[in-house]
Amino acid sequence: MSKIVDAAYAVAAIRDGSTVASVGVIGWITPDAVLKALGDRFRDTGAPRDLTVYLPVGTGDAQAIKGMDHLAQVGLMKRIVSGSYINPVDPVTGKRPELMRLIRENAIEAYSWPIGASMHWLREVARNSPGYLTRVGLGTYIDPELGGGKFTARATEDLVRRVEIDGETLLYYPTWKIDVAIIRASSADEHGNLSFEDEPLTSANIGLALAAKASGGRVIAQVRRIMPADTRAASAVAIPGMFVDAVVVDAEMMMASETEYEPAYFGGARMPLDRLPRPAMSPDKVIAARAAREVRKRELSIFGFGAAADVPLVMAERGLFDGGAMKDYWFTTEHGSYGGVVMSGWQFSANVNPDAIIDGLYQFDVIDGGLCPFAALAFAQFDAAGVVNVSKFGAANPGAGGFIDIAENAKRLVFTGTFTTNGLSVAFENGRLKILSEGRVKKFAPAVESVTYSVARGVRERGQTALIVTERAVFEYRKEGLTLTEIAPGVDLDRDVLGQMDFAPRVNRAGLREMSRELFSQAEDLRAAS
Repeated sequence: MSKIVDAAYAVAAIRDGSTVASVGVIGWITPDAVLKALGDRFRDTGAPRDLTVYLPVGTGDAQAIKGMDHLAQVGLMKRIVSGSYINPVDPVTGKRPELMRLIRENAIEAYSWPIGASMHWLREVARNSPGYLTRVGLGTYIDPELGGGKFTARATEDLVRRVEIDGETLLYYPTWKIDVAIIRASSADEHGNLSFEDEPLTSANIGLALAAKASGGRVIAQVRRIMPADTRAASAVAIPGMFVDAVVVDAEMMMASETEYEPAYFGGARMPLDRLPRPAMSPDKVIAARAAREVRKRELSIFGFGAAADVPLVMAERGLFDGGAMKDYWFTTEHGSYGGVVMSGWQFSANVNPDAIIDGLYQFDVIDGGLCPFAALAFAQFDAAGVVNVSKFGAANPGAGGFIDIAENAKRLVFTGTFTTNGLSVAFENGRLKILSEGRVKKFAPAVESVTYSVARGVRERGQTALIVTERAVFEYRKEGLTLTEIAPGVDLDRDVLGQMDFAPRVNRAGLREMSRELFSQAEDLRAAS
């Protein structure tokens, strides 16, 4: 019997109170047609109600690919547990995601877990384990002593516990059953055998399918095409059909917002490096260019969302990958694409011209095992105690994503971001930086709003090194505290740096270095100087 059905039929059997799990990485591999059908069903019929929604990663971008925002309806969603959230302003409507509104208005129970935990937890569900144990996240916002990942007042149940085993304190994530997994692949046959031949990532799809089946649940798969049975090599099939209950075909599904289909993201074609986007001259580009100077050849380097993701693009623009030199740089992100060029913006997570793509759960084995020695990550706040925050600030609730796992297990850390935000405007003149208007929000705060990672503990207890790179200054976090080491040409130390911080760093004025003027030149000048 064929398992091929339409999206409305596939979601028709989901019952009130079910746990529904899905995954996408921003727009990548998001089963958007099925998620939309579930949202439409509730809007039209009022059922199913009171779902628990489990998302290892922020699913969809709430723009061209709505993803989790299809389910952001009061009554449909009772609780959400997600490894990250999406909070952009839609350029067409000017609105933020509906899910963010529900969180801000305390309309649902919302929890945020580090992606490493949200991925690895699926393994424990799949093998009927009582729960997931880890050291990662102690002393951060996911620690029950610092909130336990609760993002709304309605979220009162403790989903994470502190336990002691053999004298060591660990975090424990108890498991529960998954009733329905909604996943995405490239193709299926009528028996439901799934392959990912033209997807740039696999993320948690395999883990979700196995966890749902081990729970006695159902698996719904969205694919681009149907292949005749027995026409693919068995090694190409990643999920056997006996674990798939329904297949929904969406021949028009996009790879990501702004990208309908691009084979260079999964190795089906090679993109010439001169076709890569060239980041516009901006504070983020300056930051990326300075951070790029910390990248070493043949050292696995992992990049996070934001200015950090511009680092490989700036390196490409400067010609550092020409003549086959791309193979000397080992780049990845938390989502499992290896080699090639990490992309930024809504293209982040998938690499152009990758050498390999591995499963999302295994990628966090790589990260937690310390196999990514160098990490470039963003920061939203940095405080006097040496704590960095990216998880919850102001009206934004993005969660940590893979930040905690990456930061705890790398050896060399570079945190990237503008010095202030919300209104910052600058100009570049003759290799100098000019502040035209200051951001209204200071990012160097007396205390962060959410503890994402203690850089101080990493430096003092684990021997990490840490730089904080901004468009106007570079700091090093040392055992004695935050130390200013470089300042941009054209910037006044007291007015533009110290005067825009809510605490005082250590400063040796006589030994303060000037940031290279090349960083503040236009792209053509940068390439000529490289």
